[in-house]
Amino acid sequence: MTVRVALVTARAARGLDEDMPPLTAALEAAGARSQIVDWDDDAADWARFDLVVPRSAWDYAERLPEFIAWAEQVARATTLVNPLPVVRWNTDKHYLGELARAGAPVVPTRYVEPGEDAAGMLDELLAADASRELVVKPAVGAGSRDARRHKRADRAEILAHIAPLLDAGRSVMLQPYLESVDTSGETALMYIDGRFSHAIRKGALLPAAGAPSTAGLFAPEEIVARRPGADELAAAERILRAAPFERLTYARVDLLRDPAGAPELLELELTEPSLFLAHAPGSAERFASALLEYVRQHAQKSP
Repeated sequence: MTVRVALVTARAARGLDEDMPPLTAALEAAGARSQIVDWDDDAADWARFDLVVPRSAWDYAERLPEFIAWAEQVARATTLVNPLPVVRWNTDKHYLGELARAGAPVVPTRYVEPGEDAAGMLDELLAADASRELVVKPAVGAGSRDARRHKRADRAEILAHIAPLLDAGRSVMLQPYLESVDTSGETALMYIDGRFSHAIRKGALLPAAGAPSTAGLFAPEEIVARRPGADELAAAERILRAAPFERLTYARVDLLRDPAGAPELLELELTEPSLFLAHAPGSAERFASALLEYVRQHAQKSP
């Protein structure tokens, strides 16, 4: 049987997903047939695919209810991977608080919810954290859109950033800006079928404090291959164990180092992450193999 795989993107991301060429080639070499499909294409017949894989649906953040409804529709029609419960959990960064409560090393994060006293919560954070700069971003967001750095002294500017997000009904995250990213960058560790595959270094994404958020679909990225430290691998394993799911077909663990040098989680990407397959020979083939194995296992469990 030829396995039919839908690789899900967004109209605005067409031609921008650098993982697509190596992944489609690897799936074809493995005997599968793949097709790139926009997630909000009303003409798409998801039931004709054996597997649907979100890859670059990077506009979901501004349309989350619609995106979750789409994922529910797909899960009823065929096999979605990562599965629907993962998509529901991972598209809202309140999961960082859940992971921190489970003992995972997470960048300290406070949430401001619509209707709450943003000024009072900001003052509490400033009193408790000595960081020179803060990051403000929405809890549902992607590509660094609506995320900005602020100097701690610029209280009015911070509140002016928070206010329209809350007014739009969006939860807001407050985090210290970890300055290690300016020199060491961010380490993203890719896991395929529950096993470490490869890692990359990502340069700092946010411009200087006070600068506007990116106007594009995602902020430009500076990517090179990286060999992660033993402490980063250990931290990533702790984080994945703390997540409320069994072995995941794909995962990306984004780490920064705190002022003491310890790795902390910035984001755990389980829905539509770039996996930087072009930076790791063999990774596209490993990913294709894991996807096709998921199809086989799911078929065996189906009645």
